[in-house]
Amino acid sequence: MINTNMNIIAVDDEIIALHDLEYTIRKAFEQLTIEHKETSITNLSCFSMADEVIPYAKNIDIHLAFLDINMTGMNGIDLAKNLKEINDKTNIVFTTGHKKYALDAFSLCASDYLLKPVNINAVVQAIRTLRFPVKYKQSKKLKVQCFGNFEVFLDDKTLHFPREKAKELFAYLVHKKGSGCSTREITAVLYKNKENSISLQKQIQTVISTMIKALNDSGVMDVIEKKRNSISVNAAKIDCDYLRFLQGDTHAINSYTGEYMNNYSWAKFTAEHLEKKDSKE
Repeated sequence: MINTNMNIIAVDDEIIALHDLEYTIRKAFEQLTIEHKETSITNLSCFSMADEVIPYAKNIDIHLAFLDINMTGMNGIDLAKNLKEINDKTNIVFTTGHKKYALDAFSLCASDYLLKPVNINAVVQAIRTLRFPVKYKQSKKLKVQCFGNFEVFLDDKTLHFPREKAKELFAYLVHKKGSGCSTREITAVLYKNKENSISLQKQIQTVISTMIKALNDSGVMDVIEKKRNSISVNAAKIDCDYLRFLQGDTHAINSYTGEYMNNYSWAKFTAEHLEKKDSKE
């Protein structure tokens, strides 16, 4: 089965419009999936503030950007220029309620220019006619070990995270079994003894970007799902002993020896819970 591995961003300073755009993009990919009988996988990240996009783009190769033009602070035209400076192969699709920006938009070699309200068919057509088509790759599946020390494997080789905190973040997202986590929750878990500050929040964003980049560079872009103020792991995209244990898998149950993510102190109580659950089986 073939999968599209694409990093996509959607940017709009109006929250309702951003949610509508996110919904439309996801529905467009669902339609493409049905038409081509392929599994279209995307890493879609949404931003309501344009200046948050630049540090993200410096760590992640963005293939496709849906940008509102008329935004407070940095507008979509200026944001597109910045994205092009970082990666000139980024496909830009502008979304706006005004036709007057069209000339400026196409001067940046935009892939498309969509008038609001953006509809699904228009997004589908924009994806079909990208100025810089994204190559199709075979999706890979991670093997995640939670029993004993936490480790991540790809093709039987250990997946390397440049920062230990990036690995710990991925461990915590696996631990959450696909539930969304806010940056506040992540901060409390990963830096429990540090006072929350702007500097610490920037550090958290760096950790998140580093984790995503490590996964993307390994060809597993579909494992992390990032929405506004929430990030989660796509549990269906990993082979995990802990998740199989919870599903009643006999092999996983038999492989549990009382140790769960020994690397991390926050996992201690889960190890005790699993011990009780195992004794009841």
